[in-house]
Amino acid sequence: MSMQWSRLLTRRRLGVPTEPGADEPQRSDFQRDFDRIIFASSFRRMQDKTQVFPLSSNDYVRTRLTHSLEVSSVARSLGNQVGEVLIARHGLRNMLSSDFGAIVAAAALAHDLGNPPFGHAGEDSIRHWFAASALGQRLCAQMQPAQRDDLLRFEGNAQGFRLVARLQSPDNPGGMQLTLATLGSFSKYPRGSQPPQANGGIAFKKHGYDQADAALFAEMADGVGLIELAPGAWCRHPLAFLLEAADDICYRIVDLEDAVRLGQLEHRAALELLLPVTGLSADAPRLRQLTRPKERIEYLRAKAIGRIIAEVVTLFLDQEPAMLTGRYARELLDEVPSRWLMQEMKKLAAREVYVATPVVEVQVAGFEVLGGLLEAFVGAVTEVAERGAAASPRHHMLMRLIPEQFVGPEHRPAADPYQRSLKITDFVSGMTDSYAVNLFKRITGMSLPTF
Repeated sequence: MSMQWSRLLTRRRLGVPTEPGADEPQRSDFQRDFDRIIFASSFRRMQDKTQVFPLSSNDYVRTRLTHSLEVSSVARSLGNQVGEVLIARHGLRNMLSSDFGAIVAAAALAHDLGNPPFGHAGEDSIRHWFAASALGQRLCAQMQPAQRDDLLRFEGNAQGFRLVARLQSPDNPGGMQLTLATLGSFSKYPRGSQPPQANGGIAFKKHGYDQADAALFAEMADGVGLIELAPGAWCRHPLAFLLEAADDICYRIVDLEDAVRLGQLEHRAALELLLPVTGLSADAPRLRQLTRPKERIEYLRAKAIGRIIAEVVTLFLDQEPAMLTGRYARELLDEVPSRWLMQEMKKLAAREVYVATPVVEVQVAGFEVLGGLLEAFVGAVTEVAERGAAASPRHHMLMRLIPEQFVGPEHRPAADPYQRSLKITDFVSGMTDSYAVNLFKRITGMSLPTF
């Protein structure tokens, strides 16, 4: 069994039963996906969401928004180069290399939309609250195993699919109604939260959709023709490997640049890893012209990204037949010629950057903030759902702070504890870092609003 590019590149949109009409010559359906994402409120909120350094006062440091734009740029380059060869290799008619680039660029633009405040520490704090708090444990005990795992294993990738497929435009079937090709490329982890009885390699490392969105995910997977490896679990769309590579290229190389700029990493330590990737020597003419560390790092960063892009393209094209049959199951950056240098960058960042005191201090505070918000708002909807008018005045007041979208029609909480909890998780995970901190302060009395 083999996947077919004619289906993998479909322009059909999630939630729209009819096939699309003729593509606009000036603006393809995949370019429209890109535009829909970039104008979405959830995309704008990423300007105040952590990449590595939370709540940084330094305007140089990257946020989730700038990171996503950079990943999208790298992804477009990868897609364009791969597309040119695949069109000739498979005789794909009515496709341009720029279509491949636009698909992966749009997917990359959306790849971090589901991340909660405080980045990966935010994911951990949501999981911890449902696992450790008395209320979280009581609610999880009332859920089906797969529903319970959605919360105990809260995953930003699954939340991202939920956001684009449902939350961003909740009145539309299929949410933002992106093309199935873009959604397939976006879905790095095409399985639910319960580990499937199959070996999907890197694609099964995490989960990519919640049980509430299983039907929408299946619609996408069936529409692009992904191979089902187990019930509710599929192999990856081949272009998802490019999305993953673009993300890894950016965070491994660019995190070092940010760390040097903030003084968390020595300039020379970054140079020692970047120089071998670029193939340049320390006395290269251009480097001798650049006397300031900032400019040297920026120059080497650009050269390194270009070099790794070329290696990823070559490897992808070599492995494309295995990807089409679902047999390829590794990260591309683990197999490129410069893999050991990329691995050393990852190790250095883990050893020197991600454990820096300012980073850890804010991450620890994030546990208190997100745990406190979940305790307050899940507690409010639960008591109102269970006791109605007899719920405490405080819980009724907290209910007024939750938008109707995250409660239910007419502000009535759902009877189902899974749906109630999931909606509040949507509410909290969608907050920016600053909004989460400020709201936590206000509802706990640490600060009061002024009028």
